[in-house]
Amino acid sequence: MTQTQNLLIIPYGGSLVDLLVQGEERLEWLQKARAYPTIRLTPRQTHDMELLAVGAFSPLDRFMGQDDYQSVLDNMKLSDGTIWPIPITLTIDKQDLPARAEWVTLRDVHNQIMAVMRLEEVYRFNWKDEAEKVYGTLDVKHPQVSEMAGWGDLCISGDLRVLNLPNYDDFVDLRLTPSQTRAKLTAMGNANVVAFQTRNPMHRVHEELTKRASQNVGGSLLIHPVVGMTSPGDVDHYTRVRVYKTLVENYYNDNTLLSLLPLAMRMGGPREAVWHAIIRRNYGANHFIVGRDHAGPGLDSTGKPFYGPYDAQELLGSVEKKIGVKMVPFELVVYLPEEDRYELESMVSIGTRIAKISGTQVREDYLAKGVPLPEWFTRIETAEILLEAYPPRHKQGFCIWFTGLSGAGKSTIATRLANMLQEYGRNPTVLDGDVVRTHLSKGLSFSKEDRDTNILRISFVAGEIVRHTGTVICAAISPYRQARQEARKLVPEGHFIEVFVDTPLEVCEQRDVKGLYAMARAGEITNFTGIDDPYEAPLEPELHLTTVGITPEENARKIIAFLINKGYLQVFNNNHS
Repeated sequence: MTQTQNLLIIPYGGSLVDLLVQGEERLEWLQKARAYPTIRLTPRQTHDMELLAVGAFSPLDRFMGQDDYQSVLDNMKLSDGTIWPIPITLTIDKQDLPARAEWVTLRDVHNQIMAVMRLEEVYRFNWKDEAEKVYGTLDVKHPQVSEMAGWGDLCISGDLRVLNLPNYDDFVDLRLTPSQTRAKLTAMGNANVVAFQTRNPMHRVHEELTKRASQNVGGSLLIHPVVGMTSPGDVDHYTRVRVYKTLVENYYNDNTLLSLLPLAMRMGGPREAVWHAIIRRNYGANHFIVGRDHAGPGLDSTGKPFYGPYDAQELLGSVEKKIGVKMVPFELVVYLPEEDRYELESMVSIGTRIAKISGTQVREDYLAKGVPLPEWFTRIETAEILLEAYPPRHKQGFCIWFTGLSGAGKSTIATRLANMLQEYGRNPTVLDGDVVRTHLSKGLSFSKEDRDTNILRISFVAGEIVRHTGTVICAAISPYRQARQEARKLVPEGHFIEVFVDTPLEVCEQRDVKGLYAMARAGEITNFTGIDDPYEAPLEPELHLTTVGITPEENARKIIAFLINKGYLQVFNNNHS
């Protein structure tokens, strides 16, 4: 790792890297940047670049070179021995590598110039190697693994000069850099600071926990929610920050600081917990709260958790002295209704009546039905904010995603379903595979890469429709699990309903009025799903339909029944007493 020449000395947590170029020098670099070849940053890479620039990733001063990258994968350390658990790389497609360029310009998705980088290193990117060593799995149900499988072929690295940070128009006063955060914490005058990581709304148990942690360390509390990329389906940060602001302004003391972190999470469990602690050290904390399954992505394709409940606490505890941040375990807090107070579950006597509500119950039994959360569980202000942001399920959007072989019956069932949904006041948009190929994805081939691009285009449109409370039906072969998993991530969680139309290959061939299967078997067309290209059947579809001996209308009715049961469709009783 190259040592930066631009260090900012701050009382809390040691030196911070500062990559921002300012003044006349910035104007000179902006002029040069317009002439350099462009590398387009993804939203994740833009978040990483921002945190590199302001020192949140100190001691890193660039996207990782090969020695640091390989050392992080193999040893959870930089090449100089410094603990660092998560790779921070800039991956690109091979065809995007400029020929014989010394410098490149990094632009965001809106073509805004963000930085210039000297091309000093180019090395191969192996997503499987990173997935196994850092995240412990190749299962594409892990959101980071699924995303990485679609990244480019190469990593690039070199001297980085940041000319612009991302522009934010929301909660500007809360978007504090590490140096700004440290300054505010220093002004509080407490030697100890405990940081709380969250990507969810805070309820009474979180309030109780954070206040106890602050008291236990005898210092300040840094509530530091992630407002960059979190887990697919998380509550949007606008809603969450409204909750945080309300709580801090009304229920916390002056030793509490709310600051927002534009981090792109990896959902990496134990390694991510260490990473989060190092980042919070850079923001001025020397204690960090870690709960059960910290930054865990849930269950894998076999139904088992990706990480053990205490793996994150154990790993961080093993390196806390080396990184200078003490791990504070998040103990389960429960409500005692007969005493109207909260207590650590470990301190509650056997037989004592307790009350608690799971995250699933919050979504399904309260928000989805428009029922206010009880006051013992959450503050009234929080309940009101959540109800405003989440209307009852029957007023929310959803995506029906049909997948199956060509000729399986997807489009036929989709047509029947679209007609039936009108009865319930839903006017669905239908994105049929053949129609999309004619318009949205015109020009794409049937290679794996172009098929994945086609699915991502469909799912992007579907996600936007659902976000605006619309109904969308997608009928595409979508043969690859990884692409379908990425599609699921683009639609709000719980609103993506995968329907596997499971029709045997021989039946599909018999139904083939276009003669495509015959041409594929004759070698006249290639990359045909089911013949010379695989179809990867869903492992956990929301609905599994068969079409042999069952009419399209019957299958459409099964989907309607599922939607009624989940609350997406409202049944009106026309009988009047």
